[in-house]
Amino acid sequence: MTQNGYKRKLTAILSADVKEYSRLMREDEEETIRTLTTYRGTMTTLVQRYRGRVVDTPGDNLLAEFASVVDAVNSAVEIQRELAERNADLPAQRRMEFRIGVNLGDVAEEDDRIYGDGVNIAARVESICEGGGVCISGSAYEQVVHKLELEYEDLAEHEVKNLSTPVKVYRILSYPGAAAHQVIRAKKDTGRTWRNRVLAIAVILLVGSAVGIWQFYMRRPSIEPASVKEMAYPLPDKSSIAVLPFANMSEDPNQEYFCDGITEDLITDLSKISDLFVIARNSTFVYKGKPVKIKQVAEELGVRYVLEGSVRKAANQVRITAQLIDATTGHHLWAERYTGIMNDVFAYQDKITQKIVDALAVKLNVDEKVQLAHKDTNNIAAYDLFLKGWQHYLRWTPEDFFKAIPFFEKAVQIDPSYGRAYAALAATYWHGSMYYQGLNKYGVSIEEGLILAREYLESAMTNPTSLAHYLASEINLHHYQWQEARLEAERAFALEPNNAISILQMGRALTMIGNPIKGLDFIQKAMRMDPHYPARALYLQGLAYFGMADFEKAIPLFERSNQLNPEMLETAMILTTTYTILDRDSDARRMVVQLHSNNTAFMWLPMHVVRYYPFKDPQIVDRLVSGLLKSGLPTSPPYTYYKILDENRLTGDQIRKLVFGRKVIGIEVGVGTGGLFERSLDGKANFRGFITGSDNGKSWIENDLLCDQWQERYNGHKICYPVFATPKVLPRIRMSTSILIPGGSLHFRCWINAGLAKLSP
Repeated sequence: MTQNGYKRKLTAILSADVKEYSRLMREDEEETIRTLTTYRGTMTTLVQRYRGRVVDTPGDNLLAEFASVVDAVNSAVEIQRELAERNADLPAQRRMEFRIGVNLGDVAEEDDRIYGDGVNIAARVESICEGGGVCISGSAYEQVVHKLELEYEDLAEHEVKNLSTPVKVYRILSYPGAAAHQVIRAKKDTGRTWRNRVLAIAVILLVGSAVGIWQFYMRRPSIEPASVKEMAYPLPDKSSIAVLPFANMSEDPNQEYFCDGITEDLITDLSKISDLFVIARNSTFVYKGKPVKIKQVAEELGVRYVLEGSVRKAANQVRITAQLIDATTGHHLWAERYTGIMNDVFAYQDKITQKIVDALAVKLNVDEKVQLAHKDTNNIAAYDLFLKGWQHYLRWTPEDFFKAIPFFEKAVQIDPSYGRAYAALAATYWHGSMYYQGLNKYGVSIEEGLILAREYLESAMTNPTSLAHYLASEINLHHYQWQEARLEAERAFALEPNNAISILQMGRALTMIGNPIKGLDFIQKAMRMDPHYPARALYLQGLAYFGMADFEKAIPLFERSNQLNPEMLETAMILTTTYTILDRDSDARRMVVQLHSNNTAFMWLPMHVVRYYPFKDPQIVDRLVSGLLKSGLPTSPPYTYYKILDENRLTGDQIRKLVFGRKVIGIEVGVGTGGLFERSLDGKANFRGFITGSDNGKSWIENDLLCDQWQERYNGHKICYPVFATPKVLPRIRMSTSILIPGGSLHFRCWINAGLAKLSP
């Protein structure tokens, strides 16, 4: 209801101002303003985290409102906890302490401003408080006394200007230095319990245990428990945990990469433990920067435990706080704060992981103990560079791939044994080249990028990580090395059995190798660990059903994937094929139009078929190619779809007989350009391009692969690839045989001692 143009409402008001603000300004105005600006930013973040709104910030004041008194008090206590930590790093005379008052009252609202007695009472309650403290009115106290496990001191009644009735005031005892005169607890204590508590405090103070004091006074407010019945997924049969993004409490917002890196490393360490169920980074980072409740996180992700924390980094100093919460009860299992120099970060991560293991009574096997003890690097500078590069890599754009590369390169220069950084370099070049037609605008061709990926992967394998084995599986699938792809996927999964990406790759490898039923099990497991799964997960799930010939189940999955990411070419192509197989011609034509809209991708369609769908089963390959041909997608030169089948793979002797001592004319699939290759019997090689220049080099056979190393092409990097004959050629091989050589990204359709003939699938 409005009155005189104002909207009236009942709301929770938080009022804060700075103790001794005039003195601070008089002694050092610039430093005071700088500190005030920083602290206000922190307070605003914590107000928003608890679903509040900052209404005004005049002078040294801050006024905020909340729909819930519980949220307002939680926010106030959290603000004082964080500011106390920050003040601990400042000289005593430069510490900036806020007084905070909370009231539940009626206010008038106009243009997002609030006025009235409710605001005045909050300001009066705040003025009674000590610096660094939180005081609440009687109306606020009635709302929280039985909901939050806090202790309160009764400060009696106080007069408020222009109010005839005095206001009852209580002080919250959850900040350092509080001394109670009359303590009121949310839950009854017996005299013996209270005497024991007083004795415990005395002992703590006597021994001066800083950790004990912090744990006693800095207890977080209780949390509304999550309902198992309301969870989106059934709880797993093992301890389940989600690690929320650690908040950046640094004065520098550019330190987000470091906070995210700490979070992800904790997820990675926990993912190595088979007795845990760990939610993927992709799903927990959905909540980054959002004011969410633990209850909401647990119910949406279907987990029992939630880890949250914060990081503060300044120069060579770092402070990490963390707490583990049982979301089903709302209780904190433990909370710790670690403060030290940057080199201590690795030890802090180990301690947090061990605390979780201990709190959840998780049993580690021997391999897991070894894995957790092993560190990818002990060099903090290399680690910091890696995190900066990883921040760019995760954005998954050509520009960010290019920006990530120098950080990873510097990291391996500092620590040449940094396996994870080598794996990240390999992954950056591989994905940048495979999914974005190369980093040409940055001076890296597709072929060169993929060659560099393989070379960096070799370096990564000296200290292998799950990422390295995952990428090796990807590359082996691309080269139709099915068994090797499966073995590498198994190794990635063994190192991190809770890593959703590794599990997803295991499912993809099994699907491609001819076991889509088992592959689907892994894919669905990965999607459960990543409830906010990306379009690619839906695509792979649909691909498994496609492999089973269950097209009715595949269609909706491909459609949802296409809706989430219309730029994902592999989904659009397989969806077109599946529509065609089910005679849904109008839908297929619609998808052809979508593919036509991407002219660059459209001209590369034949290569994409070879690249994205390395099925081993000939029946699935026939199904795929037949559907594409029927759909009306390009089928004439230079657009041709190739069937690469395992039984048509050539041995080293067959390759030697066909390629060495002969001239090979090759066409780049999807482009229509190529050149003449001539290799002598002793391995000397010469290339003359139809458009590009000539080059010399050497060729040889290695493990049934054809290997080349040119002086100029691919910057002199070695490249090896398998060779396949087209189905119509085998079992008899002739001089005019057509063969298919899958290179790094460009695939050559070659004719031995023959001119260019009409292409055929």
